[in-house]
Amino acid sequence: MNKDYLLFHRPFITEEEINEMVDTLRSGWLSMGPKTIRFEEEFNKYIGSKKSIAVSSWTAAGHLSLEAFGIQRDDEVIVPTMTFPATAEIVCYFGAKPVIVDVEEDTLNISLKEIEKALTPKTKAIIPVHYGGQPCDMDEIMEFAKLHNLKVLEDAAHSLPAFYKGRKIGTIADVTCFSFYATKTLSTGEGGMICTNDEEIAERCAIMRLHGINRDAWKRYSESGSWYYEVVAPGFKYNFTDLQASLGLPQLKKVDEMWNSRKQIAAKYTEAFKDLDTITLHTIKSDRESSWHLYPVRLNLEMLRVGRAQIIEELKHNNVGVGVHFMPVHQHLFYSETFKLDDKNYPVASSVFPRLLSLPIYPGMTEKNVEKVINVFTDILKKYRK
Repeated sequence: MNKDYLLFHRPFITEEEINEMVDTLRSGWLSMGPKTIRFEEEFNKYIGSKKSIAVSSWTAAGHLSLEAFGIQRDDEVIVPTMTFPATAEIVCYFGAKPVIVDVEEDTLNISLKEIEKALTPKTKAIIPVHYGGQPCDMDEIMEFAKLHNLKVLEDAAHSLPAFYKGRKIGTIADVTCFSFYATKTLSTGEGGMICTNDEEIAERCAIMRLHGINRDAWKRYSESGSWYYEVVAPGFKYNFTDLQASLGLPQLKKVDEMWNSRKQIAAKYTEAFKDLDTITLHTIKSDRESSWHLYPVRLNLEMLRVGRAQIIEELKHNNVGVGVHFMPVHQHLFYSETFKLDDKNYPVASSVFPRLLSLPIYPGMTEKNVEKVINVFTDILKKYRK
């Protein structure tokens, strides 16, 4: 790879993670074991929830949570269109219907008005997605859910850490699911976490993540374990591993440090771009704090002579990697054809998507890296301004 190319994302891995990984390899305990349990406990303390259950991915976390809610065939779950398709995919696992709705213009978070319009007697749950790391309006959503006896699963794949009206994300809804995928604010390569204050949901998720076994079967090969276990439900192979925990434990210690780094980069971008008429910056509401997992901007295409694809190519040519988050779920072939979805019913997402661009933002970016992004992007915008 070109050594001058600035990647869109690079995990923040130090000697601490490497040493912890070597320790695990030498221990001989590679799958779910004592480090996984310690990671769950430390994560739980950090978030402030009653229970945390580590699993193999956000998708696994979401699937287990809906299973614990009791979602069944033909039920409906309300999902925003501005998200990665996994948010809707997990609903389909049950033969249930993801009811995909439009988002707010300013935050690209799920719109309460759209939730209200989508409600039917079949609705059983809502999955608000904290787009880019900024929390949705959880008070309104939770009040609506309580009124209509609905469960709420927060998709917090982007939101570690994030705050809504002073409360940390992970403590508000029935369940919150975090992602530890390679690009996330805490990375274990793959992985996820279920956080909840509901003991029954926690117990069900813990059992179902490992084949429906009703005890700590991961201990059965240890000195203190027993060979005997029973399967009480047809569960899944969704467990976390000690190899992943070897990355997660040191990452968790510095998650606030990494967050501060993201905030500093975001502040520099905002200061540099705030007066440009060729882009619109993302709105962060005053009563919440974003994790700054993403730094999305919207191209004001009416002020430019080229479209997004050309801007991206120019950035790549100048050794700056960028992303696009996200192609709306309703535009993906499976969802558009299966559920007969049309752009006209999603005016906000359909209008915003062709303009969206995500700039690099991650710990480990140097001041020189940040200045490079600012200068290259500003020059390209100036070059193609009408």
